[in-house]
Amino acid sequence: MNTSGHKNGEWLRMTRLYHEWQEIREEIMRHKWYESEKAGHDIGWERAMVDWLIRYGRHRRHLQS
Repeated sequence: MNTSGHKNGEWLRMTRLYHEWQEIREEIMRHKWYESEKAGHDIGWERAMVDWLIRYGRHRRHLQS
């Protein structure tokens, strides 16, 4: 699929949504590392993501409004 001259998903990488997701993903990855260190084992992406969303997701949304 070619959208406005952009190849494949190139147009997606230029969107605000994509950049916000990249920032959130990095925050979750840091959270995963920190919580895994505390637990003494890898807690996994899903647990880290859910925990991050519960703890920080709402606060982050308010900051961006």
